[in-house]
Amino acid sequence: MVVEDKDVRINTRIRAREVRLIGAEGQQVGVVTLGQALAMADEAGLDLVEVGAQAVPPVCRIMDYGKFKYQRKKRQAEAKKRQVIVQLKEVKIRYKTDEHDLQVKVRQAREFLMEGHKVKFVMFFKGREIQFAGLGQQVMEKVAADLMDVATLERPPRMEGRVLAMYFLSKGVQKKRPEEHEDAEDEDE
Repeated sequence: MVVEDKDVRINTRIRAREVRLIGAEGQQVGVVTLGQALAMADEAGLDLVEVGAQAVPPVCRIMDYGKFKYQRKKRQAEAKKRQVIVQLKEVKIRYKTDEHDLQVKVRQAREFLMEGHKVKFVMFFKGREIQFAGLGQQVMEKVAADLMDVATLERPPRMEGRVLAMYFLSKGVQKKRPEEHEDAEDEDE
């Protein structure tokens, strides 16, 4: 007997009395008892795999379970490779940050946005600095104006206690990654 995954039942682990059976070549056999389905799978030298557990009766297929696991693992790896993970990058500034330093932070945020990440600008106010929240608001608006060509403002500058925060979303501008360049070259050859 083949060792099985926890989410897929095979052979004698199937609990239903009757199953909708699909043959080894993909043909519809119909609704049969579990015993008949197991006998047909044994006769073909293959496994009986429950592929549709939610259906009534459950859908089972006669197939090679090892091959099924391999193909499913391959599909999951392919989906994971295509998945884009968006991270939240945080950039800290102060209301009294110098102009050049502010432009360096904006340039760094621009790179994060072009890679497809979200960016959070954070401005902390210590002690009595909270009275300069208006100046902080002006600095944040200037940053927002500088980034509007590559980002959309997800949430405008807003006070959260002693912190002024604003969030940006990428407009979908993405740099080509080295892996994508290699794939393009392979296709041309």
